[in-house]
Amino acid sequence: MTSDDEPTFTERLWPGGLVWGTTVFFALAVGIAVFPASPPVAIGAAAVVLATGVALAWLTTPVVEVADGELRAGRARIPVSLLGEPVALDAVATRAALGPDLDARAFVCLRAWAGTAVQVPVNDPRDPTPYWFVSSRRPELLAAAIRAAQGRTTPGTTTAGPPPEG
Repeated sequence: MTSDDEPTFTERLWPGGLVWGTTVFFALAVGIAVFPASPPVAIGAAAVVLATGVALAWLTTPVVEVADGELRAGRARIPVSLLGEPVALDAVATRAALGPDLDARAFVCLRAWAGTAVQVPVNDPRDPTPYWFVSSRRPELLAAAIRAAQGRTTPGTTTAGPPPEG
């Protein structure tokens, strides 16, 4: 979060080491397979495969953000004024929430490599979505950013946590 008028949180849910390692391994395998035919072509082919893997990761990695009074997860967005109390989930609670406790109507922005998440109820009676479930490697900070944004955008509510300094 920043000390600006509007609290913000931004996190890009990049893939974990296994995905990056697999991408590099595949690029090397392509280079080795083509090397006997032409070393320069092998280097070029490996570079293209690696660049394609990085580009695909960039294009498919969602950004989780709290800004301008909204929670954004990938392309989805919802005003924080329509959300209830966020709950930061550790790895065990995240796995449980994704198992038998998962409501099929929930909005889920899941990246398995993140391991932890935030669950926040939707308080809009017109919205059939009971809650948002958003992966985050920093769930406590995401939950705090949602609370802070709610305190600034929803009159009459109090923020959870320490009182503001000033």
